[in-house]
Parts: sequence; structure tokens; C-alpha cells
Amino acid sequence: MNEPLKRIKEEAGALTTGLELPGFYRVCAHELESSQKNFAEHPMLGRLREDVIPFLRDNYGHGMEHAKKVAVEAGAIVLVESRSKDVEAASYLALLAQISGLLHDVCRLEPDHAAKGAEMAQTILHDYPLSVEDKEKISFAIASHEAFQPLKNSVDVEAELLSGALYDADKFRWGPDNFTTTLWEICDHQEWSLSEIVERFPEGVEKIKEIASTFRTGTGKKHGPEFIELGLALGQRIYKRLLEYSASPG
Repeated sequence: MNEPLKRIKEEAGALTTGLELPGFYRVCAHELESSQKNFAEHPMLGRLREDVIPFLRDNYGHGMEHAKKVAVEAGAIVLVESRSKDVEAASYLALLAQISGLLHDVCRLEPDHAAKGAEMAQTILHDYPLSVEDKEKISFAIASHEAFQPLKNSVDVEAELLSGALYDADKFRWGPDNFTTTLWEICDHQEWSLSEIVERFPEGVEKIKEIASTFRTGTGKKHGPEFIELGLALGQRIYKRLLEYSASPG
């Protein structure tokens, strides 16, 4: 990364200091804590974290840290959506959401990555102690997580919730995360120049705006637009700095 982009990246990180957190982290704090604890302690998830490492070693903003965030928050969304249901059943479905989160981008750099990822998930989970039905739910969620694609539906209520939770947790990353991490990793990967980033930035922002109306679960619809709003506000500040650097002679 060249020096101007390096400085802007550092500024982007500094801008997040004191940044208001989306209400999701306050309203759903109990479920997030439970999901984080299970993510850290469940032996199946520990094994899976090791198994997905070879598939997530990329610098395209969708590596292991991205997968961990999506897994924990997808699990939390399931727990929130299942507050009135049996605790044991809700916890198990949250586990499947966490598994889906760890696996959803294993084919991220391939064409039609969601469908390919759903197939790869079956291979990775082949000898895991999960039922055929559970693996199908996970694959369905992964196959349905890509933005701006026709929405896939299932008659299975649990599969629908799992799919919605994975999608929403993944799209929460289109908020502030997009401008502090993902953008810069994509720039590095693509080796874009400062002028190329400035040129592409407005189109990227328009895509992010479109995400705000696509959240699927009640929790996602309630909190997702705030993620996008905060991200766009941060993006505007970064775009201003990009323009300033771009206009600077040297």
C-alpha cells in the first residue's frame, strides 16, 4: 500500500475511536455474551476453526476475523429470535448458525461463491456429529447469504431462521467494518491506486445503501439499517480525505 493510502487507513482506524456502537450490541448484549462463550468453548467449533483455516487465508476482507464476527453475531441473532422458544433447541440452532458463519466464505474468491461454499461445507462437515438435516440447513444458509441475489426460501422454519441470521450478521459487516477493514484489504488485494479507489468509491457507497432494506430477521431489520447508517457516515469522512489526498500535489 502506498504512503497516502497507508495514512488514510490509519486515519480510518482512528476515526472509529469513540464511534457510537450500533444498538444491537446494547440491546442484544446477553445473547452476544452467550454466543461468544459458546463460540470459545464448544469443542465442535474449536475443531471447525482449525479446519477452515486453509480456506480463509486471504486478504480480501473475508478471512478468519470476518468469519468469527459473523459466527458470533449470527448465533446471537438466533438466540434473540428464539427468546420465547425452548432454551435447549434455541442454543442448538445458534450452534448451527455459528458453524454456518465459520463456513460461509470458504469459497469467497470463486465465482458463485455462496453455492460453491454450500457444497464445500458438506465436504468439510462430512464426519462431524451432525445429522443430515442439520448439514442441509447449514448448506441452505450458506447458499442464501450472498447479497443482490434472488432470495431462496425453505419450508423449514429453522432453516429460514438460520439463513436469515447468517445473512444479517454478514451484512452487519457492511457498516463501519467496511470502511475500517474490508475496504483496505480489498485495495491491497486488487492493488488499486489512490485514483482508482476515488473513482470506485461512490459506486461502492450506493451498493452499501441498497443493503439497508435487505435484512431478513426481525433483529436484522431493527438494527441492520443503523449499522449501514454509521458505516456510511464514516465512509463520507474517509471519502473526503481521499479526495483531499488525491488533489494534493505529491
